[in-house]
Amino acid sequence: MLNNTADCEEGEGGPNSQSDGNPKESSPFINSSVTADVEKSQQYDGNNMALFEEEMDTSPMVSSLLSTLANYSNLPTGSKEHEEAENNEEGTRPSKKPVKAPQLGTLMGVYLPCIQNIFGVILFLRMTWMVGIGGVFGSFIIVFMCCSTTMLTAISMSAIATNGVVPAGGSYYMISRSLGPEFGGAVGICFYLGTTFAGAMYILGCIEIFLIYIIPQAAIFKIEGLEGPEAEAALLNNMRVYGTIVLSFMSLVVFVGVKYVNKLALVFLACVILSILAVYAGMIKTAIDPPLFPVCLLGNRTLASKGYDVCAKVIELANETITTKLWQSFCDSEYLNATCDEYFTNNDVTEIQGIPGITSGILAENLFGNYLEKGMILEKRGIASDSDPDSPTTSSNRYVLADITSFFTLLVGIYFPSVTGIMAGSNRSGDLRDAQKSIPIGTIAAISTTSTVYMSCVVLFGACIEGVVLRDKFGEGVSGNLVIGTLAWPSPWVIVFGSFFSTCGAGLQSLTGAPRLLQAISRDGIIPFLRIFGHGKANGEPTWALLLTASICEIGIIIASLDSVAPILSMFFLMCYMFVNLACALQTLLRTPNWRPRFKFYHWALSFLGMSLCLSLMFICSWYYAIVAMGIATCIYKYIEFCGAEKEWGDGIRGISLSAARFALMRLEEGPPHTKNWRPQILVLVRMDAEQNVEQPRLLSLTSQLKAGKGLTIVGTSVQGSLLDNYTEAQKADQSLRKLMETEKVKGFSQVVISSNLRDGTSHLIQVGGLGGLKHNTVMVSWPRNWKQPECHQQFRNFIEVVRETTISSLALLVPKNISSYPSNGERFTEGHIDVWWIVHDGGMLMLLPFLLRQHKVWKKCKMRIFTVAQLDDNSIQMKKDLITFLYHLRINAEVEVVEMHDSDISAYTYEKTLIMEQRSQILKQMHLTKNEKEREIQSITDSSRGSIRRKNPSTLRSQCSAEEGGSVTGKPEEESEDVSNSKQVQLIHSKNASTPTSPTSPTSPPAGGSTTQEKTHLATPETPKDLFNMKPEWESLNQSDVRRMHTAMKLNEIITKKSKEAKLILLNMPGPPKNRKGNENYMEFLEVLTEGLNRVLLVRGGGREVITIYS
Repeated sequence: MLNNTADCEEGEGGPNSQSDGNPKESSPFINSSVTADVEKSQQYDGNNMALFEEEMDTSPMVSSLLSTLANYSNLPTGSKEHEEAENNEEGTRPSKKPVKAPQLGTLMGVYLPCIQNIFGVILFLRMTWMVGIGGVFGSFIIVFMCCSTTMLTAISMSAIATNGVVPAGGSYYMISRSLGPEFGGAVGICFYLGTTFAGAMYILGCIEIFLIYIIPQAAIFKIEGLEGPEAEAALLNNMRVYGTIVLSFMSLVVFVGVKYVNKLALVFLACVILSILAVYAGMIKTAIDPPLFPVCLLGNRTLASKGYDVCAKVIELANETITTKLWQSFCDSEYLNATCDEYFTNNDVTEIQGIPGITSGILAENLFGNYLEKGMILEKRGIASDSDPDSPTTSSNRYVLADITSFFTLLVGIYFPSVTGIMAGSNRSGDLRDAQKSIPIGTIAAISTTSTVYMSCVVLFGACIEGVVLRDKFGEGVSGNLVIGTLAWPSPWVIVFGSFFSTCGAGLQSLTGAPRLLQAISRDGIIPFLRIFGHGKANGEPTWALLLTASICEIGIIIASLDSVAPILSMFFLMCYMFVNLACALQTLLRTPNWRPRFKFYHWALSFLGMSLCLSLMFICSWYYAIVAMGIATCIYKYIEFCGAEKEWGDGIRGISLSAARFALMRLEEGPPHTKNWRPQILVLVRMDAEQNVEQPRLLSLTSQLKAGKGLTIVGTSVQGSLLDNYTEAQKADQSLRKLMETEKVKGFSQVVISSNLRDGTSHLIQVGGLGGLKHNTVMVSWPRNWKQPECHQQFRNFIEVVRETTISSLALLVPKNISSYPSNGERFTEGHIDVWWIVHDGGMLMLLPFLLRQHKVWKKCKMRIFTVAQLDDNSIQMKKDLITFLYHLRINAEVEVVEMHDSDISAYTYEKTLIMEQRSQILKQMHLTKNEKEREIQSITDSSRGSIRRKNPSTLRSQCSAEEGGSVTGKPEEESEDVSNSKQVQLIHSKNASTPTSPTSPTSPPAGGSTTQEKTHLATPETPKDLFNMKPEWESLNQSDVRRMHTAMKLNEIITKKSKEAKLILLNMPGPPKNRKGNENYMEFLEVLTEGLNRVLLVRGGGREVITIYS
């Protein structure tokens, strides 16, 4: 059964096999058509399985399936394959190297890559500053929140990653296959942008270490001598220039060969681990022998080390008091009697130890935060200072100043990137020996390790380092040293060079991973405009994606500030993690049968907590960045929804839709909708031609124009035959319906029924269409064309049965006549009217339909007119007033006119029309008689008809009838004479219809009559009393009920033609069918007379309930 499903979905004959041009994901369950014959001979050789020989093409042997499954490997098209391809190109052997089975275990495949990606630039450049600004307590809360978020995300990710095989693509693959292509594409792009901006952040960190701590002299824009904004601008410009150079170099390295990046990965990892070990060693050493890093204070203000050589105002040298460089910085001369800064004069210079050690008790002082405004001087707590708050600060460049305004949420945004990188293990799932075991253990162990390091660093930094040194971001008070480097053992340079190389490696890894992620998204084909980025070099290297990645990375370089770039990538990573948690929670709550993760330590509550933390952190970091990131994701989601390729990945959103639909359907079952909620739920009955194409596509155009009510639409048709023999035809018809619905923008469902005859098939559609409370309440069926022809006899009978069935089922009925003349969705009416002829009350359908039509752009410019008919005893003036009031309460704008239709004598033309109608009905009834009976019956009807017409106008019609009579006698063989005589007799009746005198007030005759207007005008002679008297005996034999109906139809047609001849659309009450089935032909004739001479007519029958109300 499993393989049957797979073949249907993925095989050549499956309905979805050509839904898009992208290759399907490889699967061990899909049979290979190439080896089918070989397998056939091997698998079914013996007699033991002869019972299943008929199913061999679709259902393989279990042994074959298990063998295929055991040998299944789906390695990612990642770094490993590119490296192998390059090696193959360089080698001399033309044969392809065999793909090795994945061999990486938990340590090398998941744990160490996660460690390398999580530890990064923030730990070395901003962690000490964060502890100094936020305090140990505040920083610990930040670290705990961020680490808890990643741990909860890792638990959710482990559940998803162990729920089956996860090929290349990592988080993008997991989210897209769990939440669908729309969410997958949106989050995949966000994850790609986050990875790209992470590359920019690492490059900026690398340049910051190089320019500030390694070779400050390399600055192109000199900072020496500049103060305030000028110094800041010069630093940022240096970052931009060097950042662009480094980005170009790294992009070139990635382009030339990613294998070099992979070979250096262990070197970069070693740098990170050695640096962290050096920090811990230095912390332990401080308890025994604290390093000497003095900090000079003036009062309680921290002095920049570049502004002094000795931490004193004056020194004694050879019994002489000499001023120092510090004195000269605050005074106007080097002499003791110089005029000095007031604060310098009033306060003493003291020197304190920058790293007092872990046993010094400094932790209590650093426990709480000390947030600073931009430009504020770093001050030490607990030291008295003599300062005048009103006096301006002078010589501010001699102090250590805060470079940015700091607050709690800023610290969260800057710190969060240091906990990202948890997806590194899942990204390598194709290289792992046992991914379902390694990913959870390795990822959770890596997060536990890094979280322990981060939390311990927060406490130990606060316990070892002086507060003013912690808040000194660039180490200006400790001779320009990296602050975390001052703590390291054996030398600060271990940290400086270790962090420099680790940031370089992280930047290269980002520039390697981001283009491949973009390539994976592009090759999925869900975002059409990104497809170009799926191409690359011959070995698959994503050249175009690398170019785009470098361009986006340059945006981060231009921003140039590490503190400004970090919150941007925090947004994108947080959004990605949020959707990983959402995917796990949804799959757990929906309890889909395929949700069977091997990792059991998860719960939907944990996933929702992780999702809530991610969303909270997004707005805590930066609410405007969060809105922008969500806006980008929403735009991508809607773009994929409207323009992207349709994919069926068995995602959770489909499961939500099913659950929500089931819940809504159960609610709808509670009772019929209120009148205010009524909207047309339309079942459109269409006919298919021999090629299974829709005969009248304009029916769907009209349906689309009516769907301003946003209700249900079902387009149904029936195929004659049996399910076993005609299933392929039904599938073809269904595809044709879907294609036409997509073309006409009809949102709904298609339904094809196979039945032994079309009449029963249509009846089944009317009965069983829809589901539960979501059933159709309106049926739309086209007027049967050429219903008077003998070959269309069954067609109009089916039509009348549809009318009867909708009536008995209390369904509304819409019958568009001349549907081919209706406008398409691309047409526009710039003027005109929609005329409503409200003759009997139908529950308000006639009022509601034009309102819905006028919501569509085709009919928007048309005005609505409502006509109603007043009888002799009606007060037409009062009727008009009442109708205007009624429309006012309905909030419908329309012109109103009451047409008076007085009683009048039934004309001779009406009698003759009724007579011809009954004669035609009798002839049509004879079609089912035997050959001899048919000939006798038709001859008697013809003789009777001719006698009647001769008595009426013998001179005019004798020659014509004689010619037609002679034309019916042919020299055909006996077996053909039956059909020939039938067709000739039908033509005769049509000719008689055309030759009948028309009423002087009737401008036209039915189109089916086949005569021109000139002929009708010529034959329209007034009747004399003698003529009327001669025809009376035949009139008396007519059914008087039919005569009255014909009279009403003709009078209404005369009025409607006069008033609404130029209307763009006429809506008209449709009379009910006769209760006696023998009057079917007459019923069709009445409707034909009622609508003759009118272009677009929509006959409407209500469903027996009110559909519009005046109440709110």
